Amino acid sequence: MDSILRGDFHVHSTFSDDAVSTVAENIAAASAVGLTELRLVDHVRADTTWVPEFLAAVAAEPVPDGLTVFTGVETKMMDASGRLDLPADYRGAVLIADHQFPGYDGPWSPSATVARLRDGLSTSDALDLLVGALVAAMGGVDEGQLAHCFSILPKVGLSESDLTDEHLAAWASGAARTGTLVEVNEKWACPSPRSLAAARSAGVTLVASTDSHIARDVGRYHAVATLLQGVAA
Repeated sequence: MDSILRGDFHVHSTFSDDAVSTVAENIAAASAVGLTELRLVDHVRADTTWVPEFLAAVAAEPVPDGLTVFTGVETKMMDASGRLDLPADYRGAVLIADHQFPGYDGPWSPSATVARLRDGLSTSDALDLLVGALVAAMGGVDEGQLAHCFSILPKVGLSESDLTDEHLAAWASGAARTGTLVEVNEKWACPSPRSLAAARSAGVTLVASTDSHIARDVGRYHAVATLLQGVAA
């Protein structure tokens, strides 16, 4: 799996309001650490208007020999139906993120989800909502990638160990059926080796990502290498 570490499929630039490095700085950083593939991604909502400028900025940058640069946008699931907070006219790669919990009546914040679990929502039903939303969201885009998948679980007092084999089978088969990439995320150290093994067994393509917001982090892996070693073991 060492070849996976030659790519970084989730890198933010100054088009995201929480990142500090430019497109050019990220490309230079990727080349400097010997990456062969780079996906430049920024956060969008339904009312985002700057995507054409972002794509033009990437297209205008010279790319060093040996490096292939891809683009995409990252957006959150809005509810259990898998609806995404995505500009209606966008066509391209979509990173599907669990920034909030996909509830049946809209996105739930972590605190709101904790309250619902405390008030009687079962762990099983909550995970059904999450996995169902992920599968539906993957089916709703032409070119998908799961961003830091299951990172929402620790924020609501749950973990990937709460996912049943049936949950993971449905999740993995959904990714395989739709050709969705599953990223192994450095920042959030997820998905777990168990989840990644389920994805790999289903024939899903795994990619590495730093989820970097500053160029010095591009392509630099510690958690990802450990997670992949866990899958191999």
